[in-house]
Amino acid sequence: MIEPYIPLLITLGMAAALAAVILLLAAFLGPSRPSAVKSEVFESGNPSSGPAREPFNVKFYLVAILFLVFDIEAVFIYPWAVVFRDATLGKGALSPVVAAIEMFVFIGFVVVALVYAWRKGALEWGS
Repeated sequence: MIEPYIPLLITLGMAAALAAVILLLAAFLGPSRPSAVKSEVFESGNPSSGPAREPFNVKFYLVAILFLVFDIEAVFIYPWAVVFRDATLGKGALSPVVAAIEMFVFIGFVVVALVYAWRKGALEWGS
C-alpha cells in the first residue's frame, strides 16, 4: 500500500538532508564578523523609521489590486492569441471573426474598468 510512495519519501528525505547540510556548512564555514552597523534593523537598504505596526495607506492596497487585475488581464491575452492563431489557420472551432469580437469585448470591459478607476482617483498616489 505504501510502496508507490517510497520514491517520493526518499526524494523528500534527500531534499531535507541537502538543505540541512547546506545550512550547516554555511553556518560553520561562512564568515562571521558581527558589528553594530550590521545588527541595525533596515528594510531594502533604508533605516527603519517608526513602529513596525504602522498602518499603510489604503491607496497602496488599491493600486496593488489594480495591478493584479491588469496583470491577470495580460495573462488571459496569450491563450486567446493561440486560439486566434488556430482560428485564422482553420484549425480551431471558432471563426477568426468570433475570436476577434470576443477579444474586443474583453478589452472593452478592461478599458471601462480602467476609466472607472481613473475617474474615481484610484490611480492618484498623492494624499
